Amino acid sequence: MNKQDLIDFVATKTGLTKKDSGQAVDAVFDGIISGLKESKDARFVGFGSFNVQATPARKGRNPRTGAELDIPAGNRITFKAGKEFKESVN
Repeated sequence: MNKQDLIDFVATKTGLTKKDSGQAVDAVFDGIISGLKESKDARFVGFGSFNVQATPARKGRNPRTGAELDIPAGNRITFKAGKEFKESVN
């Protein structure tokens, strides 16, 4: 499923227009991003939680040349599925 498929699903499920559904989907995505920026997590009971984890700077290698390079510190986003979500997929 991609974003357009999700918009179509929301439109069908709710009776909203595709334009309104697109705005709703974008608002949900913006809310998750905002939550991750502000508090480093976004939790949805039954669905799952998104978390931001800091990654340290490290050394890496260019796979083509084998040359060593520096990889800067950054953030990684993780997702852990909730119990109800796992059960519904299995």
